[in-house]
Amino acid sequence: MNSGELKKTQLEIIRCLGHAAEFRDNETGRHIIRISYFSRLLATQAGLTAQECDAICQASPMHDIGKIGIPDSVLLKPGPLTAEEWQVMKTHPTIGYQILSGQQSELLRLAASIAYTHHEKFNGEGYPRGLKGEDIPLEGRIVAIVDVFDALTSVRPYKQAWPIQKAFEFIRTQSGQHFDPQLVDIFLSHEQDVINIHDDWMDEEAV
Repeated sequence: MNSGELKKTQLEIIRCLGHAAEFRDNETGRHIIRISYFSRLLATQAGLTAQECDAICQASPMHDIGKIGIPDSVLLKPGPLTAEEWQVMKTHPTIGYQILSGQQSELLRLAASIAYTHHEKFNGEGYPRGLKGEDIPLEGRIVAIVDVFDALTSVRPYKQAWPIQKAFEFIRTQSGQHFDPQLVDIFLSHEQDVINIHDDWMDEEAV
């Protein structure tokens, strides 16, 4: 197998793993496509190289791979989680990191970092490690924004989709709290590009 075929195979495996996590979580394949494109957009506008942007686009679909290790009674519960159940749910970034880490592939190492850090918050109140500010890797700070935005604007078994402008406003209010303020400014300044991705890859049930 030549290097081009090997890279293609790696990407196919990554996409399959991403879909596996979505199937467990009642989400859709279009969710991970949107996450990929949102991540690439934000990474590009943040000044990363084309190679770095491609890598984040390709690795971000595995952000929730750790949900494979969460019991159905917690992951698929239709109502609010108890405090104990929430502690179980909060283990999925660590599980994802354990699944993906220790590999030679740079792409899988990046995916491991995203899985581990996309629920950290800029103010240090996130999980699983309570990282703060730029101690959170840039790729984790990028996916944190786009994952929340996509969750808010998507239908879930327990909620309706938020209007897109309401979701933008929520992202704005969380600048410096949940999210990196510089990345928030970039995300909001490319509102139409975000809307285009959202509309192009809307879930079928929402069409």
